[in-house]
Amino acid sequence: MAATGTGTGTGMGTGTGMGVRALPASPNWYSSRCSDVSSDGRLFGFAARHRICLLDVAAAAPTFYGELIGHTDRISAFAFCHCPGHGGLCASSSDDGSVKIWDSGSLSPVLEYSLHQNAISALHWSPLVKDLIVTGDEKGVIVCYWHNRNDSQQFFPEPRTVFCLTCSPHHENLVAIGYKDGMVVIIDISRKREVVHRLRGHEDEIHGLAWCPVPGEERLPAWQDELQAAPSEEGKVPNGELTQDTATRKGCYLASGSKDQTIRIWSCSRGRSVMTLKLPPTKRRGGAVDPAVKERIWLTVHWPAGHPSDILSSAFGGELLLWNLTQPGKRKWTLLGSSEGQNHSRIVFNLSSVKHQDRELLFSISMDRDVKCWDLSTLDCSWTMPSLGGFVYSLAFSPVDSGCLAVGVGDSMIRVWNTLSINNIYDVKTFWQSIKSKVTALSWHPTKEGSLAFGTDDGKVGIFDTLSSSAKNKPPQISSTYHKKTVYTLAWGPPTPPLISGEESEQPSVTLYSCAGEGIVFQHNPWKLNGEANDINKVIRDTNSVKHKLPARTEVSWKPDGKLLALGNEDGSIEIFQAPNLKLLCTIQQHHKLINAIRWHHEHGTQPELSYLIASGSINATIYVHNLKSVVENSSENPLTITEPFRTLAGHTAKITSLSWSPHHEGRLVSACYDGTAQVWDVMKEEPLCNYRGHQGRLLSVQWSPVEPDCVYTGADDFSVHKWHISKQEHTRPPQGKKSIELEKKRSIQPKVKAKKKKKPVGKSPGKQDANDAMNGDESMKEMLLEENGVSDHEEEKEAQEAELADKVSVTVSRDTSSSACDYSSFSFPKSSVTQKAAPVKKDPPKEKPTPDASLKKRKPRSILPFSTLMDHRSKEELHQDCLRLAACLKTKDNNEDVSPDLKDCIHLGLFTDRDALHKMIDMEGKHHLENGHAELFQQLMLWKGDMKGVLQAAAERGQLTDQLVAMAPMVGYQAWVWTVEAFAKQLCFQEQYVKAASHLLSIHKVYEAIELLKVNNFYREAIVMAKARLRPEDPVLKELYTSWAALLEKDGHYSMAAKCYLGASSPYDAVKVLSKKGDVASLKTAAELALISGEEELSATLSLRCAQDLLLSRNWVGAQEVLQQHKTLFGQRLVFCLNELLCSCLSERNPCERKSPVPPCYHSWELNREAPFLDMVTQVWQNVLGMDTTEKATCAQEQLGRIEHPPSTSNTHPKQVLFHISHDLALAALSCHLGVWDEAVKRILGAVSRSFDAGNFTLMQEICSIILPEGCDDLRDKLDSTNSQSMDACRSLEGFVAYRQLYDLWWNSPRDSLGLQKAVLGPSEQRALEQSCVSGDPTPEETVQSAAEMGENLCSTTEVSKCETQNGSRSDSVDVADRQSALKSCQVLLSEEMAALQNTQRDIAEVQETLAEMIRQHQQQRNNLQENTNGNSQGSNLEQSSETESDKPGSDSNQMNCKDEAKQPVTLPELTKQLLNAKQKLAEFPDNLKVFPFPDVLECCLVLLHLGSQCPPELQEQALALLRKHGGAGVYRKAARSFST
Repeated sequence: MAATGTGTGTGMGTGTGMGVRALPASPNWYSSRCSDVSSDGRLFGFAARHRICLLDVAAAAPTFYGELIGHTDRISAFAFCHCPGHGGLCASSSDDGSVKIWDSGSLSPVLEYSLHQNAISALHWSPLVKDLIVTGDEKGVIVCYWHNRNDSQQFFPEPRTVFCLTCSPHHENLVAIGYKDGMVVIIDISRKREVVHRLRGHEDEIHGLAWCPVPGEERLPAWQDELQAAPSEEGKVPNGELTQDTATRKGCYLASGSKDQTIRIWSCSRGRSVMTLKLPPTKRRGGAVDPAVKERIWLTVHWPAGHPSDILSSAFGGELLLWNLTQPGKRKWTLLGSSEGQNHSRIVFNLSSVKHQDRELLFSISMDRDVKCWDLSTLDCSWTMPSLGGFVYSLAFSPVDSGCLAVGVGDSMIRVWNTLSINNIYDVKTFWQSIKSKVTALSWHPTKEGSLAFGTDDGKVGIFDTLSSSAKNKPPQISSTYHKKTVYTLAWGPPTPPLISGEESEQPSVTLYSCAGEGIVFQHNPWKLNGEANDINKVIRDTNSVKHKLPARTEVSWKPDGKLLALGNEDGSIEIFQAPNLKLLCTIQQHHKLINAIRWHHEHGTQPELSYLIASGSINATIYVHNLKSVVENSSENPLTITEPFRTLAGHTAKITSLSWSPHHEGRLVSACYDGTAQVWDVMKEEPLCNYRGHQGRLLSVQWSPVEPDCVYTGADDFSVHKWHISKQEHTRPPQGKKSIELEKKRSIQPKVKAKKKKKPVGKSPGKQDANDAMNGDESMKEMLLEENGVSDHEEEKEAQEAELADKVSVTVSRDTSSSACDYSSFSFPKSSVTQKAAPVKKDPPKEKPTPDASLKKRKPRSILPFSTLMDHRSKEELHQDCLRLAACLKTKDNNEDVSPDLKDCIHLGLFTDRDALHKMIDMEGKHHLENGHAELFQQLMLWKGDMKGVLQAAAERGQLTDQLVAMAPMVGYQAWVWTVEAFAKQLCFQEQYVKAASHLLSIHKVYEAIELLKVNNFYREAIVMAKARLRPEDPVLKELYTSWAALLEKDGHYSMAAKCYLGASSPYDAVKVLSKKGDVASLKTAAELALISGEEELSATLSLRCAQDLLLSRNWVGAQEVLQQHKTLFGQRLVFCLNELLCSCLSERNPCERKSPVPPCYHSWELNREAPFLDMVTQVWQNVLGMDTTEKATCAQEQLGRIEHPPSTSNTHPKQVLFHISHDLALAALSCHLGVWDEAVKRILGAVSRSFDAGNFTLMQEICSIILPEGCDDLRDKLDSTNSQSMDACRSLEGFVAYRQLYDLWWNSPRDSLGLQKAVLGPSEQRALEQSCVSGDPTPEETVQSAAEMGENLCSTTEVSKCETQNGSRSDSVDVADRQSALKSCQVLLSEEMAALQNTQRDIAEVQETLAEMIRQHQQQRNNLQENTNGNSQGSNLEQSSETESDKPGSDSNQMNCKDEAKQPVTLPELTKQLLNAKQKLAEFPDNLKVFPFPDVLECCLVLLHLGSQCPPELQEQALALLRKHGGAGVYRKAARSFST
């Protein structure tokens, strides 16, 4: 063990390549167990976001070992297996609902399962059962999973949120579970499935549970007092049932830590708490923490194996306490970490310990993002490993204190890492004061030690003093000038105006320049950060008298000697200015995309001209290096423009984020890129030297080590910094194509962060803290921010203005409203008025619905002033009275007196007096209209009154706007009209009148909004009409509409419509794809034609071929040829289809009794030369009809077809498919014959024959042999080159199959001279069928022989014989005895000794393999031997039947023999393996030429010859018997051989 653990600084597993030192990602927060140490003490693992980081902790200092990658969401729990011999296995659970088991040695997943429906909150690997993992979820479901047997059990002890769970180290069935509400439950997961105890006492979340490492409940002295208090309770169990199980009754102690600030020790046998420990308010450096502060506390407990009387726990601020349970009195605790700064500074989440060599070590993870290791014998901290909780945006090495690396991280903290520290390789200080946002830029002061400038995501610029003695507490100086957006870059450079004044002494020698997302560069005076910073664009304008708009700045870089300033811009240009007045020397126009990084070459080389090299990287993947020597030396007045680079470094596949020149070499550059790699370049040779791929994310920053020439530091969005060695990398260039896609995939595994997680308060659910940083991953990357800054911003501005205007309108309207006498808001509008245009009513005051026939009569329009009209139709006296009142009123008005009081009753007289009175009258009438539900009349009145704003506002608020109101809105003003139309559109949307709403939006020129509205509600047709009519043809919105609609149509299966959409979006390729989706002949044909029109030749050809093959299935050869003839590239296929047609017609002519198929075949009416051999006939048709008139065409077709490989046929292949593949082979054979390449022709014919044989279609094989080789193979053999052994072998094999066919012909068509023979034929054929079904391991599949045998069976059954004879009459009648003898002699070729031996060996191998497979199958099932027995019985009975029919021997005999075979079967695995090895060696000894081509089964042929009996020449019979005796070792053959030899 010790040996493997040594290797300190560089030791690091298979994870990221050797020699990587890393600052890893931070452990996850708020999880009861997300870190663990392996039982051998070598590895410590912790969950960091969705990955698990493994540290090698065996040596004195920790090293980065590797990462376990595969989860797609935050990991909620992690544990090693602590069973002996399985220490390398570990398990993790994730918010994605899955549990994965890993092998830490190879860093690979072993298996995964997802049995929970809810988020998993706790996991533990049983310390006693090596394959048991127990998990619990937020709804209270507990799942036990035994991974070796893939078995699981679910328990649901309590419907509460599980916070933690721990399996007992003493009883394999006990599991303790802690819940969110403070309940602790112990369950028994065995068959009993019961709750052993419910332990109540805690009042809040249970953060940790720990079993005592020793079993039994010996009383510790300090516990006496609590136990003596209730001696009688020994037998009673207050909280649960007492189990009778003696093992559990012995009991064991369980410790629990809770958010209620107490630790309780529970007795498992008695089910009650025996001790309660209260957290002490530990004195921290910052004074005491108020014990009432409950928020920030996590109380985890750990019971170390070597200290059964001590418990470890976390405390308030990050301290760790060791509680001595045997110590009497109140104070039982001791603080870990004697000296200052050893403790964690924030709450601790997990503790785990291991005995390693002679020490017991404790590991802790905390919210302060440190991993600490403690020595429990001294209670001191052995080492601290810092970790990072965010993207690593920036790296910077101090120019003064070499080896001091500042790291800017997305967790709002800066780390300063002394990389040269001897004692502690992770000597890191953390700075967090006043930052409060992601740290996106860093820069060290060039001469002042410890002065570090930083910039943040929220635009803040500040300077830390990292050296001050109380550095931990000293806040930074912050510049009073903030940027509006993310700070991209900081650079120290010489002061420029207005900071240069006459008196040099009062000026800083260097000032700080900051560049940020809004495109501005500020110059800050480090001596007066609270003063105003200057925008350097002002100086640039003045010096260069610029009139035009300056580009947005994205990068700033000073040449090390301070004479030149380079500014990178958003448009991809780089401008070079001369200090101090920033005169523009030149512009580099190279990138055309936003500049991310600019770096000047260092000054201290042997070639001074190299110091004029400037490297730049942008959102384009190419890095350009320019040499500015000539520009600087050129003294022309006008600035130059450079468009040619000095060197081009191409190879990355994504945007460049950072660059760094090597300080040790000349012209050596390293680049960091979004493709996930860092690349070292030799700039002068434009050559890639080495590529680092160790990160699991996109790289954001890179720095070449100023001390070690072979080392580079990189930071990435995987929350880590890696230090790696150039010489140890295996790759030289960035990944291209597939590899970079894989990296992209790896990155896409990064968790999708849900925005809402940001809002969770710190103390709530088990930690979801890291989300915030991952949240807007790219946020501070320049590209994103600038996009935000660019286009979309104007839109937002516009919207904002509109919103403002709307606000203004609403304000003025409401003011008017309140001032008018009648307050509309108090009236309730009846809903009907929105949709029903005021239905006319006969009488005004009472509301009543008109009767149907009344509504048909022509109706007088309703009066708009019914009240005053009514008042003017009263009795004469009252009207006279009105006249008098009016006169009096007007008289007083002339005398400027107040209006007489009695006019108040006669509001209708307002018609004749002043405006105020009229307004009152209008209000009165309006009120009546509203009460009667005639809103539109009320609105007309208000229009007359001129108070249109109020009407619009009120109607909009109540959703009662109408077309008429909207039409009147312009009289209020343009803004109000726009606002009204928008409100009306919203109202229409609520009423689901989307098209009308869109039309209204169109009226106020909101074209895009109208289109979007239609699109969102799936009115694509209307949206497209609108877009096409109103937008520019090249507007991307239009294309997007088409593609969205197409996707929707495609989903619903409207493929042709979807295709039209794709064509509209000018993507014909997609149109073709979607059309061909249905896959029917018509669709494929159209798709192929469409592809042809669109110029997609290749796609069209593949579709045409698919279409033709479908037509072939429906036997339509004419249609197939039509489809194929459009493509030159399918000429070869046309030949195949033609041959297929001729072959099919030939076969159907030969077998007319075949059952009629439902589809009549559609043949061509070609003129055929029936006399010629089949292949010649085919060739003639090819030449005459298909135009294969030249050798070139034939050769071309042969090449086309030769490229196509068809898979071998099996008995499951569709017969038409088999025929088509045979046609392919024969077409190639015919072409070879035509071209005179006979060797190839033989192989192709053999291919066709053996394919039909493999497919188990014996008749087809016979037919093909007789069609292609009616006269046998002699002609062919003569044409072959006898020196070419391969073609001779092929020919021998072909002869074998021809003879095989003849052999069966002779047997099935035997002369009818003896009936006895006929009977004999019946039995053996049946028997042979069975033999073949049992013999496995023919070179051809068993089914083949079986089906051939079945055929024999059918044809030879007595009922069929007559038909068989008529069918084959032509053949059998003419075959007289002499011919039969000669035919049988030609079967001599089948009795090949070496073939029999080879086939026998192959059979042996197959048999052993089958036995092995069976063993494995049985082992997996772990069933009893039931299966085997049933197989055995059935086999026995089959053989019994066959033996009775086949011979005179009694069945019992053969049955005994069979039993003997069965008895031999059980073999051990080693024996089997040995048998397999021997057989394979034997197989290897056979000459290769025998194995290349298939051959009929020799022993089968022997049996058939023997069955022929007296017809067979005696010498052949003897030969057959000899072969059977020698090679018939397999059971069935042996039995058959015996029956013949007796």
